[in-house]
Amino acid sequence: MSHLVPAQVLTAAADLSGHDVRLLVAAVLSIAAVVALIVWLKLNPFLALLLGSVVLTAVSGLDPLKAIDSFTAGVGSTFGGVGILVALGAMVGMLLISSGGAAEVVDTIVGRVSDRWLPWAMAGAAALIGLPMFFEIGVVLLIPIVLLVAKRSGLPILKVGIPALAGLSVLHGLVPPHPGPVTAITALHADLGLTLALGLVIAVPAVILAGPVFGSLIASVGPREVPPSGAGGLASADDDGPGDGTGIAGTRKRAPSTPVTIATVLLPVVLMLGFAVCELTLDKGNGLRDTFEVVGNPTVALLIGTLVALWTLGGALGATRRGIGETVDASLPPMAGTLLIIAAGGGFKQTLSDSGIADLIGRLANGANLSVLLLGWLVAVGIRLATGSATVSTITAAGIVGPLAANLPDARLSLLVLAIGSGSLFFSHVNDVGFWLIKQYFGLTVGQTLKSWSVMETIISVTGLAGCLLLDLVV
Repeated sequence: MSHLVPAQVLTAAADLSGHDVRLLVAAVLSIAAVVALIVWLKLNPFLALLLGSVVLTAVSGLDPLKAIDSFTAGVGSTFGGVGILVALGAMVGMLLISSGGAAEVVDTIVGRVSDRWLPWAMAGAAALIGLPMFFEIGVVLLIPIVLLVAKRSGLPILKVGIPALAGLSVLHGLVPPHPGPVTAITALHADLGLTLALGLVIAVPAVILAGPVFGSLIASVGPREVPPSGAGGLASADDDGPGDGTGIAGTRKRAPSTPVTIATVLLPVVLMLGFAVCELTLDKGNGLRDTFEVVGNPTVALLIGTLVALWTLGGALGATRRGIGETVDASLPPMAGTLLIIAAGGGFKQTLSDSGIADLIGRLANGANLSVLLLGWLVAVGIRLATGSATVSTITAAGIVGPLAANLPDARLSLLVLAIGSGSLFFSHVNDVGFWLIKQYFGLTVGQTLKSWSVMETIISVTGLAGCLLLDLVV
């Protein structure tokens, strides 16, 4: 593990056949093509992944008809495994926003703590709200609240904002049902419940170190006062924010209580964790285990959570059927692009695998004396730095290290998913949409964003890897 280029790797490289060399060149050129199309030509990642598969097919010599079948099969299996979860998660997230429940949770937590503990409260609230919600949605939801809290408390924006962003980012990269972790779980055939449990264990120190601890250290870098007009076009910090009583589809109504909102958010997570516990402690054929095997399935758990949310965050508050329907409808179009990228990434991954490149890389990696967790992290880091996309890096890294996962025990397989997820968050910079979102919303310069947001992401990534390596020693 300590030698990155040991003698056996050089020996293996010397023994490569001409076909093996061609496959390696095809892998490098196809990934480089994806990177170039996204970074230089600003092409949508969906098209970039499609064209990357074309380059892979042409250079590797893979039969075009077989390549088409591989890509199509990868798109179908990935969409089937991830698409439903993404859609249901988007519905719950939109209901949380539109009902005012998310703002109610944050306001309740923040209203009961002193200024000293506000960064910790914001980190916890963001992590809780971030469980069923995609990062971009969470950012748009929380930024007005962060600005309001900073204005009322007099604390520097980054001291309040970095903990909130850390809570959102950690959940986005490490915890199902977010697209990245779920996609890696599907690609590597990992156990979702176990991955969820281990991800939550790693998430706690990652949020603490990258959130309140780092936020306090970096607070002086950003502006002291709230930017005028709420930065980036968001509501002013003097506004009431999302909890102003305007409910689903513009209907004026009360917001759900904090306990009800928390219970609704945690329900799918509890069901999935329940199945993981039953699987570890109860024998097959046990009635309770059989029940949780159904309700703890991620699709079923999220479906149950969504149906409950329709009532607790909609009908029970007096929202009309039309209003609830319009809110649910509004949650899906913004996720269309994400779903297409995920599906195309699955197709690219399958084409890599069927061309033989993934197996070849697996054989070379086996001789490198590198921990498979470290290898997965490094691959994800490289693709993240090149493309700026956590989702693309997760999908591609999972495809590359997939052959190494075939005989891994369940615990290490789950840790590999989390190591890849951690690598996908490494050092967000100018080729990442999230970088520009944070810069504009907080009124930062590029330099200030690099020192704060980019370093925060790196802390999460390194802490996540460290957590995976430590857990690998004991589970």
